[in-house]
Amino acid sequence: MPEKNGIKQHGLDQAWFAALLIVLVIFLAGLLIAGERFAPAQPPKVRPVRDDVGFCWQAASMKILVDYLASQEKESFDSRGLVAAISPHDDYLYAGRLYYPLFNLIRTREAVIFGVTHGTVRNEIKGLDSLLILDDYELWPGVLKPVEISPLRSYLKAHLKADYFTVNNRAHELEHSIEALIPFLQYFNPEIKITPIMVAPMPLEKMKEIAADLSRVITAYMKENKLQPGPDIFFLISADGNHYGKDFNNLAFGEGQEAWEKALTFDQNLIASYLTGRLDDGKIAGLAGELWGQTYLDYKSSYWCGKYSIPFGLLTVQRVMERSTGRLTRGSLIRFSDTYSEGVLPLKKIGLGTTAPFSLRHWVSFCSIAYYLD
Repeated sequence: MPEKNGIKQHGLDQAWFAALLIVLVIFLAGLLIAGERFAPAQPPKVRPVRDDVGFCWQAASMKILVDYLASQEKESFDSRGLVAAISPHDDYLYAGRLYYPLFNLIRTREAVIFGVTHGTVRNEIKGLDSLLILDDYELWPGVLKPVEISPLRSYLKAHLKADYFTVNNRAHELEHSIEALIPFLQYFNPEIKITPIMVAPMPLEKMKEIAADLSRVITAYMKENKLQPGPDIFFLISADGNHYGKDFNNLAFGEGQEAWEKALTFDQNLIASYLTGRLDDGKIAGLAGELWGQTYLDYKSSYWCGKYSIPFGLLTVQRVMERSTGRLTRGSLIRFSDTYSEGVLPLKKIGLGTTAPFSLRHWVSFCSIAYYLD
């Protein structure tokens, strides 16, 4: 009988321990849940500003700049059927007269922005060849408020062939060509969402290969979300033109005023021949040949900042429009100029400056071009 009582007592001890263990587990789980509930939320990852001198990041300053540019604008441009554009990424005090008339036309919900991969990036980060470079920041800086990322970016990461892209936040931190477009874009489209894409150096055939897959994915995203090119999703290509003068070791036309005039004529002829009118692959290939010195191996002979972003961006735009609308595109020049012609806008004490000089030994050409469904 005592043995039976011992067995019974042992069973009671086990039941008591099990109950205590369950209570303890529930208590600890409650603490964890409460800790998560009351723990301070982690701030979203915001891509830092690269250039706080040449570009505007204060709403009040941006309003002064835009109001001044609007007061000086004498031309009007068509926005009907506008689906894509090339924009400069030079300092606002140099290129403001080119930014304003273009971005004043754009009204859209989201934008894909094709940026440059400058030498500054490639010198620090090796292996950025024949790739698109994405990021994973949650927000980008804006002039009105932080800019949200479009769901397209995650869609690209999930559906684009893995060999065609890499994700590198550091590369985006070092690059200024995409952020340059955001203040003007957001000023006229306060709720804009963006998909930033840096274009690394690559030969034309690789561009065609990647652009074909990228256009397939973007078109599928547009179809799933019932997006129309233009008002729902817009395509921006960031690109400055040629860099001339002794400071750049680019004396293709010599030095002085006569060389400047010849260089301007050369760049304007490139735009007229390859970037305006109805676009096709032949024009894009011709432009690439001119910008790269006819061969990919000679690409360093070209001082165009957009020597990769322009051909790749246009190839992608062409294929997206063909897939989504069955139509081609045509380009119309909004404005062409250069830093030597423009000089500096006469705006003082608004938080803007210049990041480089302008003179006959150091000047940059640039253009803004609008692309419409044809």
